Amino acid sequence: MKQLQEAVISVWPLFFGLGFLMLGNGLQGTLLSVRANGEGFAVLTTGFVMTMYYVGFLAGSIYAPRLVENVGHIRVFAALASLASATVLLHAVFVHPVVWAPVRAISGFSFAGLFVIIESWLNDRATNESRGKILSVYFVIMFAGLSLGQGLLNIASPMGMELFILTSVLVSFALVPISLSRRPAPDFHTPETISLRRLYIISPLALVGVFINGLTIACLFTLTPVVADDQGLKLSEISFLMIAFIAGGVLLQTPLGWLSDRIDRRKVIIGVSILSCLAGVLCAFTAGMEARWAYFASMSVFGGLSLSVYGLSISHANDHLDKRFMVAASSSLLLVNACGACFGPVGMGLLLQIIGPDGFFPLVAFFYALLAGFGIYRAFIRPPVPTEDQGDYVTLAPRSSTVVYQIAEEDRDQEDDKR
Repeated sequence: MKQLQEAVISVWPLFFGLGFLMLGNGLQGTLLSVRANGEGFAVLTTGFVMTMYYVGFLAGSIYAPRLVENVGHIRVFAALASLASATVLLHAVFVHPVVWAPVRAISGFSFAGLFVIIESWLNDRATNESRGKILSVYFVIMFAGLSLGQGLLNIASPMGMELFILTSVLVSFALVPISLSRRPAPDFHTPETISLRRLYIISPLALVGVFINGLTIACLFTLTPVVADDQGLKLSEISFLMIAFIAGGVLLQTPLGWLSDRIDRRKVIIGVSILSCLAGVLCAFTAGMEARWAYFASMSVFGGLSLSVYGLSISHANDHLDKRFMVAASSSLLLVNACGACFGPVGMGLLLQIIGPDGFFPLVAFFYALLAGFGIYRAFIRPPVPTEDQGDYVTLAPRSSTVVYQIAEEDRDQEDDKR
């Protein structure tokens, strides 16, 4: 316990900043979806606007590390946090999709860079003894911030200015401890990547898995509030629905990861994909029930299963890789995941424009059925990796950068050395 306290105290400015960023990010995403629906945006328009966040996030994942390398952590962090804070207010001042789309892209770019900076700083501050503890606290803060951000949706009406101002203030608060920190900024190097062609040769299932996961998770985070609003849920119910989704991801990742370390990981990916498909169908069925608890419970199960696919896919790819290439592969897979997120909301918005909001969960379920089918096909094509040769499952958050994987990998190497 004392070691955990010392580890957290040593990096408290970073955790403080991360907490406020996640509060603002969690509130902003759901707020914009509900506000867009309240303003009468077509679901295709909303999908396009929300997609632009992931387009910006993809660009930020590629270019923000280079910016940090050239300019420095503190300057880039201050600039990106200011941008992220300002873009929130622009959404409230200019309520029009033509303005929202590019502003949302700038927001995505800013948050991608902020995550890279915080995570690389954490990695630099972590010692061999504290790395695992710091990583655990990092994920607690990230998921807690996302969840609590959903709860803040109930403080005021999404049709007013108050929630946008609150989001801007939360993001601005993240600047304070990091900007005033006396600690020197760490050295930073742009992460290497592996070509998609080589990744597909190494592990086709991992590549397809992270793409489909990016596509579906982006849809679930951005369009679930829109669909729930159309289904007649109150604002408090929408926020609780999203909290249930995130909480499920927290609760199920560890047991699913434990299981995947002990049997053929492909079987776990296939099983989770099939169960995700069924959970999506269950969400569609329970959405129309008066007993909201059934809808919330179904969404929690859906979140727990679907949010684990990314970590399972990354871990499966690593089972076929030499340790020297694992971080580079995770960088490339992160970009593939972000590409899937870029297609998800706008593609789903187009389909919902045709078939209506009731088709949302069945469509998401269909993509997991495709992943399960591809996994079964690959199981017949390629022999499994022996269980004893599999690496450990890596817990990853939906909005973390590849630096988190580097921290986890270094912690795992340290544990191996102890053995």
